[in-house]
Amino acid sequence: LSAAETFAKIHGPAAPGQTASPVFDLPSTGSFTDFRITLTPQQVNDLKAGLFYVNVRSAAFPAGEIRGQFGAVSATVSEGAGFKTINVVRLGDASAAVTVDYATSDGTATERSDYTTARGTLRFASGETQKSFDVLITDDGLQEGSETFNVTLSNPTGAALSIPSSAAVTITDNDSAPSSSNPIDDTQLFVRQHYLDFLSREPDASGFQFWTNNIESCGADQQCRAVRRVDTSAAFFLSIEFQQTGFLVYRLYGESFARQPRYGEFIPDTQEIGRGVIVGQGNWQQQLDANKQSFADEWVQRAAFKSAFDGLSNLDYVNKLYSNAGVTPTATERDALVAALDANAKTRSRVLLDVADNASFKQQEFRPAFVLMEYFGYLRRNPDDPPDHDRGGYDFWLAKLNQFGGNYVNAEMVRAFISSTEYRQRFGQP
Repeated sequence: LSAAETFAKIHGPAAPGQTASPVFDLPSTGSFTDFRITLTPQQVNDLKAGLFYVNVRSAAFPAGEIRGQFGAVSATVSEGAGFKTINVVRLGDASAAVTVDYATSDGTATERSDYTTARGTLRFASGETQKSFDVLITDDGLQEGSETFNVTLSNPTGAALSIPSSAAVTITDNDSAPSSSNPIDDTQLFVRQHYLDFLSREPDASGFQFWTNNIESCGADQQCRAVRRVDTSAAFFLSIEFQQTGFLVYRLYGESFARQPRYGEFIPDTQEIGRGVIVGQGNWQQQLDANKQSFADEWVQRAAFKSAFDGLSNLDYVNKLYSNAGVTPTATERDALVAALDANAKTRSRVLLDVADNASFKQQEFRPAFVLMEYFGYLRRNPDDPPDHDRGGYDFWLAKLNQFGGNYVNAEMVRAFISSTEYRQRFGQP
């Protein structure tokens, strides 16, 4: 709450976005851990349907503290629909700006095969009462019946979460019988899935047409098609969009913590930097630059970063970033960053980005990142997650890529991943 609580009641029944009279009082002073209320059979049904909400008044919001909840406690989407839009409704006093985080999680549906992880923050401006986000759906060829995933709201600022703060989304199967072919062999699905797996967005029309035609122009020449599928696939890692989002996130972990990111860390961070960015469309560069700076500002406030860097002098701060990155700056590079910090000409978040863009650092990490993204993008897991039990596979492919001077074609790395049983099983029978 933004001020001391003065009033607390349970209201209902009311659908999301609507209000209702109070039906139960809650303790409004002192501290408490448990209380008891008695529900009628109808109230039990209303509670299960998500039709009750808590309203807390405070000195700052005498009419009721701000509340946020989903527009529905459950939703349904066809497997072939492409995406599902999730609506979040803000109730009560809407005069202040508020934020709330959202995240998907597996139910019987898995983010590896059925949908793309969606994590981020909704930012309500003053007066805004509804925001939405999309969850991307994968149209696999497996006959598996209806499956569900969950969406949860958390970490509100300037607001309180109301029931329901989580919702279940059911994906209805559109496969009446097991497919005799694997959908990933279809060029359009293959290209779309790369946008989902590497850029966390739907394809833009021009890019989708370009990469689809890049493969289909081979006609029936299977050797040509195989080569073009590899080139198309690798192009997503090499793209400006991924290099300035996903590869940047990779380097931030390196210079901050002297390690690679884990899959569960990498996906939401990359989505945050890339949000609203489609290279070549609109003011994409300005949007990307703003996203980078905003993300870096938040990054340096994270507990792990503050624990590692708070209390360091500006000189020690810069030296530690370069030391973690494993590169040695020139005296001119280092001194310029320290001087900018001392003069308050740059913030520590800006210097963080400057070190991430060090040319030697980028060159050093390019191949290790390329291999890691084979696991993150194609297999949707860490290199040491099952069915692997260590990083032996990662080390093998990095050594092979180095053996061929970074030539992924001669190393046969991309081809191996997109033809692997593990990758193909995401979409159908291998």
